[in-house]
Amino acid sequence: MRRFSLIGRLGPDDKSKIKLVQSDSDVFEIDFLDGDLRMGFGIGHALDQLASLGMRPSEKGIDLVVLAALVNAGDTRVSRRLNAQDGWTREIDLYVPVSAAAAWTTSTGSIESMLRFLSGDRWRVFFRDRPKRTRTLAVAPKRLAIDGLTKVSLLSGGLDSLIGAVDLLSGSERPLFVSHYWDSETAKAQAYILDRLENRFSKEAFKSLRVRLGFDKHHLTTGETENTQRGRSFLFYSLATLAASAIEGRSTVDIPENGLIALNVPLDPLRFGALSTRTAHPHFIASMQRLIDALSLDVELDNPYRHMTKGEMVANCADKPFLEKIVENSMSCSSPAKARYKKLSPRHCGYCVPCLIRRASLEVGLDGDDETVYTIEDLKGHILASDQPEGEHVRSFQLMAKRIRAKPDLAKILVHKPGPLHDKPDEIPDYADVFRRGVLEVAELLKGVRARPGG
Repeated sequence: MRRFSLIGRLGPDDKSKIKLVQSDSDVFEIDFLDGDLRMGFGIGHALDQLASLGMRPSEKGIDLVVLAALVNAGDTRVSRRLNAQDGWTREIDLYVPVSAAAAWTTSTGSIESMLRFLSGDRWRVFFRDRPKRTRTLAVAPKRLAIDGLTKVSLLSGGLDSLIGAVDLLSGSERPLFVSHYWDSETAKAQAYILDRLENRFSKEAFKSLRVRLGFDKHHLTTGETENTQRGRSFLFYSLATLAASAIEGRSTVDIPENGLIALNVPLDPLRFGALSTRTAHPHFIASMQRLIDALSLDVELDNPYRHMTKGEMVANCADKPFLEKIVENSMSCSSPAKARYKKLSPRHCGYCVPCLIRRASLEVGLDGDDETVYTIEDLKGHILASDQPEGEHVRSFQLMAKRIRAKPDLAKILVHKPGPLHDKPDEIPDYADVFRRGVLEVAELLKGVRARPGG
């Protein structure tokens, strides 16, 4: 097993010798300042966007994004297959320059545990003070602050975040939407949704911050790539926290995610690992909140839909006619680019877990009025091979639904499998119930769908 050490640097003044904890690790340096001494990799653009809104974020918020960017670099540029003895767990050390190392070192253990929970890897994190010339990285506001922003909300381009946006704008909120993207399909979905929201609710109803942040072979020359990307949510939350830290007073970051996918209970024993993401798991959100509190950032994370199925989110959307008009252009699929293998343009596959949950939700919430283009349009058109991607998750949902119907109380046990729920023990019954309802919601979609080995 190889261990990787990623060292964050901040420009020509950052020449301090780093004492590696493990001297035989593979070392890669990432300089976050470009030739103009401006933050690179999309971070500088994010700071400029905030400055254009009259907003100046906390330096600790910038530290958080630098840490999250290093996590993203390790997560996407270190192959699990090549570097993990068990095919999954990698070992990555991060050396992070921050505005005040003393404020960070007390949280080192909890950060490492949080990242281990999120990605399944062994992370070690080491902090040091930034060079003097970079103690302040926030860009001075270019105007008076935008008045009346009430909260921050994640806008991923998916259906849940679209519903979250519509609900906020239909009420009394004036949100700042934060989006992160790397691939073109995600970017297209986000841009389309923001344009439609502007047409529907007006240009002044909200503001947006869109950040393209990632690392390719030119940024980090490991010669490897990794597609599982379970650490992406840490980067997404960190960007939202950065933005929220620039709003005066305590601000809330909404994380719109239905309860079934947030819990992501494994449907069968094989769904641990790469397929069992913890992007919006309650324990990860609580761990992230503890870090935010330890840094004295006046920001609160909240998933207002954590006890709702996706179908219930659709059915209760504050503006269903508008949602129905644009829903087909939201992006829920885990890997829309795989349609290219069938010589098709990128689209929803229709059979991965997020696609099945999406299809079921539109069946419930919009009475089946789903104009989304799927690679497999008709799940009942032929027998699906359950030992192939097209039928694997269909069969898993069917088997789980059978177990839940036979023993409804089984949900109370299964919800604990993806991770602990002790952060808010009073909500455990609600989590068990949304898991049960969510599975049965998908099961309704799959009535009459046939899946078997070699289908």
